[in-house]
Amino acid sequence: MEIEGKIILDLGLQQGVSKAGNQWKKKEWVLETFGQYPKKVKFHVFGDRVDTMDIQVGNSYTLSVDIESREFNERWYTDVNCYAARPFVQAPPQGYPQQGGYPQQPYAPQQPYAPQQPYAPQGAAPQGVPEPFGGNAFPPAPAAGAGFDSGDSTDDLPF
Repeated sequence: MEIEGKIILDLGLQQGVSKAGNQWKKKEWVLETFGQYPKKVKFHVFGDRVDTMDIQVGNSYTLSVDIESREFNERWYTDVNCYAARPFVQAPPQGYPQQGGYPQQPYAPQQPYAPQQPYAPQGAAPQGVPEPFGGNAFPPAPAAGAGFDSGDSTDDLPF
């Protein structure tokens, strides 16, 4: 897992001798993550890596970490063990190419789709298409006697 942020505190070096007689050392720092809601993360480097990692307060890093929790006397403890740290390099802004460096000018924004013919109100035919019903948006009214005789006695509709 990777965590990015700025080192805000050096908690110092701890060292000692294990029950088996082996020398050990551990160094801890506190990193504050980037973003709208930054979090503080305490992490450590253990063993010989302490001598090889050059982590300085005030600098920003991308840390490769392992996170592990363990139980001791019915309480849980979480360790964030850092095994690699490299200086943080911010990703290029959106719209820029990812390889070959940054261009001098950003890309021109894409133009939205525009139809090839002018806008026609709904119900009106586009240019070059004949108007239905002779230019009237409504069909002609049915002629009297064409099955719509108002004097028909079989018509039980109230209108």
